[in-house]
Amino acid sequence: MKINVIFYSLYGHNYKMAEAVAEGAREVEGADVGLYQIQETFTPEILEKMGATESKKSFEHIPVATIENLTEADAIIFGTPTRFGMMAAQMRAFLDRTGGIWSKGELIGKIGSVFTSSSTQHGGQESTILSFHTTLLHHGMILVGVPYSETRQSVLNEITGGSPYGASTIAGSGPDTRHPSENELGIARFQGRHVAEIAKKLVGE
Repeated sequence: MKINVIFYSLYGHNYKMAEAVAEGAREVEGADVGLYQIQETFTPEILEKMGATESKKSFEHIPVATIENLTEADAIIFGTPTRFGMMAAQMRAFLDRTGGIWSKGELIGKIGSVFTSSSTQHGGQESTILSFHTTLLHHGMILVGVPYSETRQSVLNEITGGSPYGASTIAGSGPDTRHPSENELGIARFQGRHVAEIAKKLVGE
């Protein structure tokens, strides 16, 4: 069974979450897990002004996602930062190129799942994932989130991301800010493993 984790990251927070998601998925026997990043649309000059140049270098070795990375997979776990309560424009641009496979129904019955980040504690994490689900439903995908059997999303003794909709992290603004906590990374690993386990039940190995 093929599981692809496809993320967009600017300062590396979602990259770290994506690695954790992939790590969790690999714990399931028979899972062939791929990790891909969304093509950057900002120019090098803009990235420099945003202070993101060095951050981007930390995951420049990750291959850029293609449409084939969607069609080849049994399950796809998407990661995007929050932009005003919705997915990043880079992710939107990638998904807007999927009209051809939508017309052929090539993602119908595949599992779709989403994780995210935001710069503030209440920065639109849940609305980003829920609005992302709309696109996946139009493709006929089966949505998987994070059930409350993952108790780390219910902790009250620390600030943390994570919800029934998907793993998330509170990133702050800029490159040298808060990194994903171990609690948030644990939820991300759970999400990857949970998706892989469901995919195994649906399609086998």
